[in-house]
Amino acid sequence: MLAAGMFVADRYEIMEKIGAGGMSDVYRARDHILGRFVAIKVLKQEFSEDVNFVTKFRTEAQSAASLEHPNIVNIYDVGSEAGLHYIVMEYVEGVTLKTYIEKKGRLTYKEAVSIAIQVGRGMEAAHAKHIIHRDIKPQNILISTEGKAKVTDFGIARAVSSNTISADVMGSVHYASPEQARNGFVDGKSDIYSLGIVMYEMVTGRVPFDGDTTVAVAIKHLQEEMVAPSAYAPDLPVSLEKIILKCTQKSPDRRYENISDLLIDLKKVLISPNDDFVTMIPNGSQGKTRVISEEEVGQIKNARVYQPSETKEEHRPERREVYEEPVDDGEDDDNDGFLNPKMEKAITIGGIVAAVLIVCLVLYLLGSVLGIFGGAKKSKKDSVTDTEEQHTVINTEKKKADSVTMIKVTGMTYEEAKSELHKLGLGIWNAGTQASDTYEEGQVMSQDVEEGSSVDVNTTINVYISSGAGTVKVPNVVGYDSDAAMNTLTDQGFSPKRDYAYSDTVASGKVISQTPDANASAKKGDTVTLVVSQGKEAVTVPDVYNRTQEEATSMLTQAGLVVSSTTSENSDTVEAGKVISQSVAAGKYVEKGSGVTLVISLGSKKNYYSCKATVTAPDNDDVVSADISLKGSNGTTIQSWSGIKISKFPYTISASDIEEIDSGTIRIVWYLSDGSSKEQTENVMFTKQ
Repeated sequence: MLAAGMFVADRYEIMEKIGAGGMSDVYRARDHILGRFVAIKVLKQEFSEDVNFVTKFRTEAQSAASLEHPNIVNIYDVGSEAGLHYIVMEYVEGVTLKTYIEKKGRLTYKEAVSIAIQVGRGMEAAHAKHIIHRDIKPQNILISTEGKAKVTDFGIARAVSSNTISADVMGSVHYASPEQARNGFVDGKSDIYSLGIVMYEMVTGRVPFDGDTTVAVAIKHLQEEMVAPSAYAPDLPVSLEKIILKCTQKSPDRRYENISDLLIDLKKVLISPNDDFVTMIPNGSQGKTRVISEEEVGQIKNARVYQPSETKEEHRPERREVYEEPVDDGEDDDNDGFLNPKMEKAITIGGIVAAVLIVCLVLYLLGSVLGIFGGAKKSKKDSVTDTEEQHTVINTEKKKADSVTMIKVTGMTYEEAKSELHKLGLGIWNAGTQASDTYEEGQVMSQDVEEGSSVDVNTTINVYISSGAGTVKVPNVVGYDSDAAMNTLTDQGFSPKRDYAYSDTVASGKVISQTPDANASAKKGDTVTLVVSQGKEAVTVPDVYNRTQEEATSMLTQAGLVVSSTTSENSDTVEAGKVISQSVAAGKYVEKGSGVTLVISLGSKKNYYSCKATVTAPDNDDVVSADISLKGSNGTTIQSWSGIKISKFPYTISASDIEEIDSGTIRIVWYLSDGSSKEQTENVMFTKQ
């Protein structure tokens, strides 16, 4: 087990344990390179030496790492060290949907639909990459403190082909589809069934099928019709009830064809909740509730069924993310499913019929495009803002412009502001309430996009609603530890929330600023927004190799770094004046403002030589003086001496620092006492210095 203060990969500092599952423990940690909090899932020690479990663990990471979506918990890193196998994930501060439902009893239909849309969008992204979650349940849906829903725990997700795949995991039985209970063919429609059960629980506060054992619950999924959700939620709109019933049909053929079709209907609920627009697929022979045989019951009893992870985490702070995963016994299931011959034959016939229908559909679409059937229809698409109950729907069909000019909504009521923003194709999000001496209670007191600004269509505008004139003072929590600040504000009756920002002066985890400011007048229940430091911003070091010193300095400055010093040295590969190396490797993350030392090339190293030679006078001649010159082998004059009075022989000629020349000639003109002269030339080799 890891303990607080320990480091993983010399990068992730363990802060605390925040969750546990059948195969792994989950810790909150701080990434000291990027200056952010992360969640690290660590395979339990008893499984770390089991090749089967390690393989599954890595498969989970590889599968989930390919998914990048706002409604999916992102995977950042995966690794192993000293027998420790871990996955580094996005840290989401909040609670599971299970905890959220338990706290609220049941959710309003708007809130349930908004959460379902967000979960559906995450599933849609996964299905687009042929990844099925297989364990959609409230415990695997996180609700952040900002109200965003994120799907986590792709621990049993598998990439699927367009052919077939044998289900080897049943997931939590309360949310398992009939085909999962039967251990048969599993595709995206199984996730749709599970999401339907989750929606049922959100609006009713209970699951439709329960029992003393997992087998009993599995059989109910196969045999029993569920009680209509409106029996427990009389105010439930008919459209949402029919969506839930369509998602949870026993036969996959009677459910939504794909998650995209489901999302279209969910968006319509927010526009026309009481309209009966959901198209139910007629109940054919395969769609009827089927009484399963004793043989199949025995097969289900013998199948491995996972116990749902539904225990309350009362010892964990509710603000934290709770990661749970199904208990796994480490065994692989090698069966091919429990479909009997009659069912296999029915599926084959159904496949042929489906193929014929697809051909007809393709011909119809082709005819429509060519105008044979009266011209192609224009598609309509609705979009919904990515939030919970306060978010509102925008019909993008009405707005063709890419951007609009923001209007002033302060002073309006929330409903008035919503109406005016909808006209522009913009959404609205109630970020909370704050006291105001300027705006009356219930009026919009601030907006995050200023009047006159250009804003993209479908953008959600964040607003704060006035709670009227303040009656109490907001405490000063600037400089507090983030958790301590949240607790202080909560204890005094406020509703705190956190945003994050980098800071060069405030330590990571400390409060940089607060809104409203300290000692401002407010009311109990008002939202106080804290900006919490993430420490110094981490930036990527650019590659400045072979750049001129001026270019390298400019690139590092633009990246938020400084050139702390430079040195020079020779290089046979980098021309003079350009960067040979940098003290911090390119691509590495460092704190903004960090210094980088550059080594600048002096060009190739030059060789220097020296010459030391002796000369003697001509035989039997009386020398008066001499002119001597030293030339290199390339013909250049290295040094010359004129009118030298030589009184003693042999005479030594010396020269040094001869650049890149290793040989030459000495030319001497001797001037004799009789007035004549003689020339003498000698070859000479230089010595390397």
